[in-house]
Amino acid sequence: MRELSGSGVSRRVRFLASGVAAMVVLLISLGVLPRSTEARASADQKAGVAKRGTAVLIEYPENDSIFPPGMTAPTFLWRDDSGADAWRISIEFADGAAALETTVPGEHMKLGPMDERCVAPTNRPPELTPKLAAAWSWKPDAGAWKTIQQHSVKAAATIHITGLKGGTEASLPGRIRLTTSSDAINAPIFYRDVPLMPTQNTDGVVQPLPTSAVHLINWRLRDIREPESHTVLTDNPTCLNCHSFSRDGKTLGIDLDGPNNDKGLYAISAIEKHVSIDDNKVVQWNTDGRAGKIRVGFMSQISPNGRYVVSTFSGSNLGFSQTFYVRNFPDYRFLQVFYPTKGILEYYDRTTGRREPLPGADDPNYVQTGGFWSPDGKWIVFARAAARDPYVKDKPLAAFANDPNETKIQYDLYRIPFNEGKGGTPERIVGASQNGMSNSFPKISPDGKWIVFVQAKNGEVMRPDSQLYIVPFNGGTARPLRSNLAPMNSWHSWSPNGRWLVFSSKARGPYTQMYLTHIDEQGNSSPAILVENATASNRAVNLPEFLNAEKDALEDIQIPAIAVYRLIEKALDSEDAKDYSKAVTILEEAVKTAPDDARLHNDLSAALYMRGENDRAAEEARKALEMSPTMTQAHFNLGASLMQERKFEEAIREFDKTLDLNPGFPPAEEAIGQSYDALRKDDAALPHWERAIRFDPQSVSALLGAARILAGSPHANLRNGREALRLALRADDLTKDADATVLDTLGAAYAETGDYAKALAVAQRAMELATAQGDGRLQQMIAGRMQLYKANRPYRD
Repeated sequence: MRELSGSGVSRRVRFLASGVAAMVVLLISLGVLPRSTEARASADQKAGVAKRGTAVLIEYPENDSIFPPGMTAPTFLWRDDSGADAWRISIEFADGAAALETTVPGEHMKLGPMDERCVAPTNRPPELTPKLAAAWSWKPDAGAWKTIQQHSVKAAATIHITGLKGGTEASLPGRIRLTTSSDAINAPIFYRDVPLMPTQNTDGVVQPLPTSAVHLINWRLRDIREPESHTVLTDNPTCLNCHSFSRDGKTLGIDLDGPNNDKGLYAISAIEKHVSIDDNKVVQWNTDGRAGKIRVGFMSQISPNGRYVVSTFSGSNLGFSQTFYVRNFPDYRFLQVFYPTKGILEYYDRTTGRREPLPGADDPNYVQTGGFWSPDGKWIVFARAAARDPYVKDKPLAAFANDPNETKIQYDLYRIPFNEGKGGTPERIVGASQNGMSNSFPKISPDGKWIVFVQAKNGEVMRPDSQLYIVPFNGGTARPLRSNLAPMNSWHSWSPNGRWLVFSSKARGPYTQMYLTHIDEQGNSSPAILVENATASNRAVNLPEFLNAEKDALEDIQIPAIAVYRLIEKALDSEDAKDYSKAVTILEEAVKTAPDDARLHNDLSAALYMRGENDRAAEEARKALEMSPTMTQAHFNLGASLMQERKFEEAIREFDKTLDLNPGFPPAEEAIGQSYDALRKDDAALPHWERAIRFDPQSVSALLGAARILAGSPHANLRNGREALRLALRADDLTKDADATVLDTLGAAYAETGDYAKALAVAQRAMELATAQGDGRLQQMIAGRMQLYKANRPYRD
């Protein structure tokens, strides 16, 4: 027998070779080496312990826990109400190896060190739960733990903990079995390490983290064979969110906040020892240039081969606030609720630079979210529910997580063939749908057999009541994982070999921690194993994901694009103040810093255009396109500059390229309509004005463009007085009857319907507004049309 050592343990070491029979007999007679579990129980009873009815309760690890080989030693926790002042710990092996035994004074569990930078008025220092506060602890040293693991692979090791008082047994022994798996985890875990510091602004708006504390977010890598994690990204002035890796571990994708809090950026980079993300590795989801207002990718996932990205988007004409239910709370324990209530799945093809809706998962009658790839890239599993408005008028907003006032939504899981972007018919996954619960965040096992997903009463992922369930990929009976803790189980990821799952839970307190569970071939899971020392005790671990690479494959991540974004923000502020010269100066300096950055050249093009330097604007747009031929905004900006130079045919070609890359971009449709108007090609212009209206029914310029042709085109086959009147009336309603140009067009529409009295009255109102504005040219045009109306004649362009 070998006497163990560890925290709070005597350093005396004895070893008994199992082959020395005489010594074995002697030690058995002395009661040092247990004959067997039954013999120990018999001895306990003879000592009268059983009559006292007090037994040690081992809290952690749970019975039948399974550990990865090579993982650092756990901290054993137990409770004992016998008044014991020491504990005997003995470990027996079924493979015939010598048992281990030690006596420890026992120490109450202690929390790890805090990060003082993360202390705030809105949070509290970490506290042990009452159960943990009452527990005693022991951590075997590295040598003892290595022995335990070596001899618990083929059969379980049995751990006995017995309370002693004055050297005499005071309690019945607690007993657990643990096993070391032969399934190694040969992949580090990449995760986000965050403070929980909600803040309330003076206007009452709550933020999950103040802007001044964003730099405290860390991204870390953990090899479970090492006692500490390695920080790969820190002190970053902007927020990074959901990330994913390609199955081969060669490609990283991660959400990135850009200039002016643009939530529509996504960085894609090859995994290498020193990752550097410049602006050329950043995809702009908001290709119409309206940052953060139209489309926001949510839970984006890189495909297994690294070619595609699938994500949730708000759709063509919906903003973030129209599609997501978001509530931030001052309670740091569960400080945020967010989930989409509308949205479609779209995929981005890195080889073409295009983003397209995925047919079958693009139905506006549903919200489709959380798409995840099958290992072969042929299927996408996603969550779906009937679409609804995120907020209900006059209904109180939720004040805490799982508040009954939350907007109700329960997702079902579906799968759909990717089919090289052609999509298909979505298939409901039996067992993960229509069960009276919300099913979300599906993750498919590397062998394609299983789906592990989150189930909760409402919403998705990190809910207080969330639990992990497993269901066959083709559907069937869903089973809760044995590893589920309370509260919250979420943010899970499969190991590359498909035998381990990492996930987050708040079981030990509000500061989320990271756990492992083993999954066997039949989909059975083991009790949760804590990954200790993942972060400071007052910080939280979320978004853990296995990286299919060696532990030293990623040393650090640098994001030089952020320095560029700071300059872009300054330039945008200057543009908002209409100081275009200052914006040009800032961007010219930025281009000197990063001459190969396509976005900078494009932004400089836009600033030059606004300053009226069309030649230079076109030149900078062309430079941007040389570096990034699929940059939608650069094609549009080049077209706009060519329009100003009255090179309409060339401009139309650039706008057509814009629409090839982004078919749902109303400004490009309007620009083509304007260009054809200038070329006097009403028949070519009208379809573009009409498409612009379909994409954006509130666009006054598009409504007027179509109404002018329908009311005044010289081509009779194009005129439609009633439709012209309908469009002009809508534009007048949007402008509150206060726009001279709109009223001028409305007058022409009335005239085309034969109502010359109304046409003249409206034209007179337009003349008054134009006169008040001092617009002599418009006054002259309106006066000419008024003469026509007085003569009961319509206007012809």
